[in-house]
Amino acid sequence: MAPRPAPLSLLVLAVITLREGCFEGSHSLKYFQNYILDPSQGRSYYVTVGYVDGQLFSSYDSNSRKEQPRVSWMEKLEKEYWDSQSHIGRLNEERFRRNLESLRNRYSQSEGFHMIQQTFGCEVREDGSKLGFEHHGYDGKTFLTFDKETASWVALDSQAQITQRKWDAIPGFNQKLKSYLDEYCIDWLEKYLSYGNKTLLRTETPVVTVSSRTEAEDGMETHVCRVDGFYPREIDATWRRDGEVWLQDTLQGSVAPNADGTFHYWLSIQIDPKDRGRYRCHVEHDGLKEPLDVALKESKLGLIIGCIVAGLVLMCAIAGIWFFKRYQKATEPPQVSDFSSLHMSANSEPASDIL
Repeated sequence: MAPRPAPLSLLVLAVITLREGCFEGSHSLKYFQNYILDPSQGRSYYVTVGYVDGQLFSSYDSNSRKEQPRVSWMEKLEKEYWDSQSHIGRLNEERFRRNLESLRNRYSQSEGFHMIQQTFGCEVREDGSKLGFEHHGYDGKTFLTFDKETASWVALDSQAQITQRKWDAIPGFNQKLKSYLDEYCIDWLEKYLSYGNKTLLRTETPVVTVSSRTEAEDGMETHVCRVDGFYPREIDATWRRDGEVWLQDTLQGSVAPNADGTFHYWLSIQIDPKDRGRYRCHVEHDGLKEPLDVALKESKLGLIIGCIVAGLVLMCAIAGIWFFKRYQKATEPPQVSDFSSLHMSANSEPASDIL
C-alpha cells in the first residue's frame, strides 16, 4: 500500500519527482483493504491491493506477509521500498484484527463470519482538480466516510458515531489525513505513473462493432454497440439520434478490464426499424484522432427468414418433380428386366424406391 508520511529516505526511491500538470488525462491511485474472520475455516485473512489507473500494481496478504509487485514496472524498486511496505502491511493487519474485534463487541455479535473494509485514494482529473476519499465498512455496509472538504467524519449509524467522535477529537488527526489525500497521495500517484509510464501513459485505440437483432413479438430492433481494447479507461460512448444524445430505451454496461490491461464497454438501444438511419453509436476516446460514429446495421433476421423460405420452396419444387417422374415411370408397361427387378425386391427387404 502507499505509505503514510514516511522518512525522507523512502522518497529517494522516486526516479523523477513529477509535479501537477505533467500528465494528460485523469489518473487515480486507489487501495482496497479487507480483513475477514471465518470461524468455519478456523482462520482469518487480510489482504491489501493497490491500483493505478485501474491496474493492479501491488498487493499484501496474510499468507505471504509481504508487499509484492504485480506488474513488471514495479519490480525495479529497491529492496528498501518493499521491506518498508511489508512492515506497514503487517502493522495494518494487526490493526484490522483489533478493529474487527472491537466492532464485534460493540455490536454484541458472536464469533460468526465478519469482515472489515477500508478504501482510500486520490485522483487528478483532466481539468487539474484533485479528489481524495477514505471509506470504512463493516460486514459489507458503509460504516464511516471522511469528508475531505470539512476534514471531518460522517457516521452511518449510531455505533459508528462512537468512532466519529473519537477521531474528530484527536488533535490534528483529520487534518493530517486531508493533507495525505491532497498532497502525499498525489505525489505517490505521480511517482507510480513515472515508473510505469510506458504502460500507464499509453493509448490503445478502441475497436467498435454494432450487432443487431429483431424482436419477434413486436418487430422492434435491438442494437448493441461494443467498444473493446481501449486504454486508458476513460471513454465517452453514447447513442445519437439525428446527432443528439439519445437516452430513451437504452442500456449500458460498466467499463471492465480485459486480460491484456485494456478495457471493454457496451451499450444497447431498442428502436423502430424504420428509424434505423437516424441513429449512430458515438465514441470519443484519447486513442481516436476524432470522434467515431458507427451506423446501425439492418437486422439479419429478415434475410435469414427469406433464405429459409426460398430454400423450402426450392426443396418442394425438386420433390414435386421427383415424385412426378417416379409416378410416370411406374405407369409405363414394364420391360422384362424391370419386372424381374421389381419382383425380387418384393420378396426381399423393401427397396428404397418402392412406394
